[in-house]
Amino acid sequence: MIFDFYFLYWISGIILIPGMILAIFAQIKVSSAYKKYSKTSAKSGWIAREMSEMLLERAGAGGVRVYKTGGSLTDYYNPSDKTLHLSETVHDSSSIAALAVSAHEVGHAIQDNEHYAPLKFRKVIVPIVNLGSRLAIPLAIIGLILTFFEGFGEFGEFILFIGIIAYSLTFVFALITLPVEINASNRAKRLLLQTNVLDEKEIRGASKVLSAAAWTYVASMIISLLYLLRFILVISSLRRRD
Repeated sequence: MIFDFYFLYWISGIILIPGMILAIFAQIKVSSAYKKYSKTSAKSGWIAREMSEMLLERAGAGGVRVYKTGGSLTDYYNPSDKTLHLSETVHDSSSIAALAVSAHEVGHAIQDNEHYAPLKFRKVIVPIVNLGSRLAIPLAIIGLILTFFEGFGEFGEFILFIGIIAYSLTFVFALITLPVEINASNRAKRLLLQTNVLDEKEIRGASKVLSAAAWTYVASMIISLLYLLRFILVISSLRRRD
């Protein structure tokens, strides 16, 4: 049973190919847009770190600290300790791309400051998603085995159901993440215009960078859905054999 499960799970990986192609496409779009607009400095002269601090102060989230972190496009906001981390290629840059990326992360900080419900929900379910992803396959295998034994069929079906729910949490997380990221990007573009950090022409370049980044979250959501469908397909195939 365990061998059959992992064999089918490996073979059925073909279902993930469309999602992987989309992920590659999204990454190419991000790299291309960022590379193009990282070569053009904003007329306003703001650098990403200073602009981030200004936007945070303006939004009433001045308690958020801004730090430089290693790597490229490794920018993120940590709601646990209220810190905003800008990558080396963004932190001290005044390019349109850098300002767009840092404003996006500021958007997350403002979401947190305003208790934006989808962000709060995503934060709450992170440990549950991590636990579910570790337990899903063992639960499914145990459930399938139990269905073989007389008197344990219904319990086995219940364990199988719990395994599927646990596996689906990754997709739920990706589904919630998409609107959170889109909202942060919309906030970023609005802030960049309102504060005259970027003008109307420059904001179009920032929009292209942020839109390209959004595709990575779309790809992540689709891949999570395909993984879930793959999981259900394998379980269904093994149950039909029984």
